[in-house]
Amino acid sequence: MTHPFLDLAPLSAARFASIEDRVARLLGTEQDVVIMQGEALLPLEGAIRAAAGPGTTALNVITGPYGQTFGTWLRDCGATVYDLSVPYHAAVTADQVRAVFAQHPEIDFVSLVHAEAATGNTNPVAEIGEVVREQGALFYLDAVAAIGAEPVLPDAWGVDLCVIGAQKAMGGPAGVSAVSVSERAWARMAANPHAPRRSYLSLLDWKERWIDGGRTALLHAPAQLEMLALEACIERIEADGLETVMARHRKAAAATRAGVRALGGGLEPYVREDAAAAPVATTLRAPEGIAASDLVARALKTDAGLPLAAGGGPLATEMIRVNHYGPDARPEVVESCLTALGTALADHGATPDVDSARRAVAEVWEK
Repeated sequence: MTHPFLDLAPLSAARFASIEDRVARLLGTEQDVVIMQGEALLPLEGAIRAAAGPGTTALNVITGPYGQTFGTWLRDCGATVYDLSVPYHAAVTADQVRAVFAQHPEIDFVSLVHAEAATGNTNPVAEIGEVVREQGALFYLDAVAAIGAEPVLPDAWGVDLCVIGAQKAMGGPAGVSAVSVSERAWARMAANPHAPRRSYLSLLDWKERWIDGGRTALLHAPAQLEMLALEACIERIEADGLETVMARHRKAAAATRAGVRALGGGLEPYVREDAAAAPVATTLRAPEGIAASDLVARALKTDAGLPLAAGGGPLATEMIRVNHYGPDARPEVVESCLTALGTALADHGATPDVDSARRAVAEVWEK
């Protein structure tokens, strides 16, 4: 008995390399790209542990929970870390980054999340990249949630380590991820005696045994189905056009923000400024006295498949997340989410205007 998923010929090194090349084109980069055989936390942690150590002085920007995680990893590596924390309803600015450099000119590593799907904000990476280049620091960027929803340009922005995942705006698999690596970053890793070696976290293993070997022999058996899914995902983006895919996400975010303002009932955008709002997902602030987790639970009773979630941890009481990414970057999904939230608000005695919300969504999408 055969099965189309189980009885596949092994994935060749040449095909693996061709998928890496397509990821590089998606990023518009001439840097080396390594596809890691695991969810994006694998290269996110691997890149920090490879490039940072006891001699590292890092600026870690926190605009959400992932920034907090990066600070933990950096300290665990022995780095001296200066955290720049920004309220979750806002974005960091280049001037704020410049001010930290002025206080601590010894900083040689900067970690930043591009878009925080968990908090709904996005940061001005191009402007921050200029500041980081001026200081000569290594620039590490988590673009997992941004790729496919907004431009991600590591070469143009001077990003030395740029990590992406396919499971959000790209609409692809979660089980593989990728990182682009500059020559400066490879040199930093090679000089770091604490960089992982012979480890699943090791980027240097991929450099020395895969890239330097001409990409002819894989380190280990690849995640075949996930790699093929990634290839199909990139093919779909190439067929639609990256700009078209990003435009859908921009409209989904704008429609959600316009719709919730028209809906009323005490619900409002969590990220205050439109310019700081991420296209990948929109976060909303629950009305005073109503738990966000309760609103989401009530909304999901109308349709359990809606891409709605309460915020994580302490944010569960105040934040609702509308995950309008990948195949959910469509007007009918945004409209259904707002309609369900309107029903949940009405259950609490509010008077939301669902018809106005629907009209607002349609107006944005027709522009």
